[in-house]
Amino acid sequence: MSQPLATRVPQPLATRLDTLQRRIGEALFARVAGPEGPSNRERFRKPGPRWFADDRPIRRVHGDYRNDPWGRLQRTSTFLAATTYGTAEDAQRAVDRVRRVHQHVTGTAPDGRPYRAADPHLLRWVHVAEADSFLRCHQRYGARPLDDAGCDGYVADIARIAMELGVPDPPRTRAQLDAALRAYRPELRATPEAREAARFLVRNPPLPLLARGPYALLAAAAIGELPDWARRELRLPRVPADSVLVPSAGHAIVGAVRWVMSARR
Repeated sequence: MSQPLATRVPQPLATRLDTLQRRIGEALFARVAGPEGPSNRERFRKPGPRWFADDRPIRRVHGDYRNDPWGRLQRTSTFLAATTYGTAEDAQRAVDRVRRVHQHVTGTAPDGRPYRAADPHLLRWVHVAEADSFLRCHQRYGARPLDDAGCDGYVADIARIAMELGVPDPPRTRAQLDAALRAYRPELRATPEAREAARFLVRNPPLPLLARGPYALLAAAAIGELPDWARRELRLPRVPADSVLVPSAGHAIVGAVRWVMSARR
């Protein structure tokens, strides 16, 4: 029977590993959660009624992955933490804040079409794309993938948040989610702005040189999860998700992230 890492590694080395784990975890947490991350984390841990009980699938999926791309990531992670783990009061406050912002986001697309962030049709697209992405990646790289009932439960859970955001009739099962994605397919195409954003994230991320190697593996795993039509539209390289290298690299990187973040819990 194998022993825990700390009992198999000489104590000085184990201490250095613990220190390294803690420092990397703190740096990654700061990047993902932003300067208010520690105070938010403590606030979301306080007792009180919540939208989702401890055993709900949404807590398992979102708990495995907790010009301003980092700021956008930080705001998104804070919203997910508030609505998934925070008290009902925190969750409602986060939703209300997003809805207020959406009311002021309007404009005209390059082809002349007007748009607004509060458009229910657009909100629904963002929701189904996000829900599918979270669930797809969790099922491939999560520590504890869900069974069929759990997948349906996750879609039903995240529909609660969608409804609070103003999404009309969000899907509540995996089959409904797949159907919703197919229904949007005729409307979808990559704009020059979308391709530029994809190139920026894949080829020129705002990261130090030492972090770009692991990031490249993580990006390859993300590209491998895209449908072929989306990858072609965005002009990204073909990275088959069922190859040997991509899932192995993805599991290694996600496992490393999970390890360093475990020091922050």
